[in-house]
Amino acid sequence: MVRIKVLHIIKSLGRGGAETLLSETLALHDQNRFEWHYAYFLPWKDQMVEAIEEAGGKVVCFKAGNHLRILLSYRKIIRYIRANNINIIHAHLPWAGLVARIVHKLTGIPLVYTEHNKQERYHKVTFTLNKFTFNWQSLVVAVSGDVEDSIRKNIKPRIAVKTIFNGVNVEKFKPGQNQSIHRKELKIPDEAVVVGTIAVFRFQKRLAEWMQVMKAVLEVNDKFYGVIVGDGPLREALLEERKQLGLEERVIFAGLQTEVRPWLEAFDIYMMTSVFEGLPIALLEAMSMECAIVTTDAGGIKEVITKPAHGTCVGVNDWQSLPEALLSLGDPRNAGKNARKRVVEAFNLKSMVRQSESHYLDILVRK
Repeated sequence: MVRIKVLHIIKSLGRGGAETLLSETLALHDQNRFEWHYAYFLPWKDQMVEAIEEAGGKVVCFKAGNHLRILLSYRKIIRYIRANNINIIHAHLPWAGLVARIVHKLTGIPLVYTEHNKQERYHKVTFTLNKFTFNWQSLVVAVSGDVEDSIRKNIKPRIAVKTIFNGVNVEKFKPGQNQSIHRKELKIPDEAVVVGTIAVFRFQKRLAEWMQVMKAVLEVNDKFYGVIVGDGPLREALLEERKQLGLEERVIFAGLQTEVRPWLEAFDIYMMTSVFEGLPIALLEAMSMECAIVTTDAGGIKEVITKPAHGTCVGVNDWQSLPEALLSLGDPRNAGKNARKRVVEAFNLKSMVRQSESHYLDILVRK
């Protein structure tokens, strides 16, 4: 059987939600029927490259240090497509999507584009270019109903838009690892309640507010500890905020981690204070690892946490009520088991993979 060759195009292969999905889905895709290629542009953001290659993917970096150079990479991409007989392109996020649309226009290779964020959150230039070229593709996939609604409202596309919910590999992300390993290394007592999060240090995650929540909780109950896994442009400002709040001994910055499962297993509660989201992969991974959930209802989160049994969800502008939510949670183990059940039933990565493969085949049949 001649395999169908799919080229994923994305700005970077760092440790982000969309990037992580590429690695996770590859492990479940039908590699007898499909051959998987991955192109990215920022060579210093390559944390997921090794995992993709180990799972059988072929990775190429078209080095481009800014958005203009990404767009000018279209000739290199076309040469790669022709040299490797690529049958379909799948782009993620606006700037990879823009260059992929140029390639689609010039070659006629079918293009699927996955939108991970709401249009309202993009810079005006990004939004305008995205809107102008949006119909230069075969299919658009939204990662949540909220994201699809944003596309329809702001873009008014003439092409098909389908929602395929982000998912998590529930067999890989399940409890059963050594929970105490990171607690011991970080000198966190066994009886402590550990509240964690995994995030890129950007403004939309509101990690300063996250630490303010922890400060308010610790003023009532000193058994809580916080752990933030990640890194990003706001690191120095957040370190200063932690110092000003007097949390240097209680909120631990764990840095960027490629393997997050041991960290999720060390968390009792996973907390998010985001002002906006698409459908965060880290949240689904935490739920699959039986973390109790306390979060704002940003973006697609409200489509995951639809009942109190799934987790505690407050309004985006009501983040200051999160300390009360943490303190009133009770035994996080019961909430964690309910969180995993929710993901297993509705956000299983296998379903996402099968839907994606079905769309690829439909597009090629119509070509």
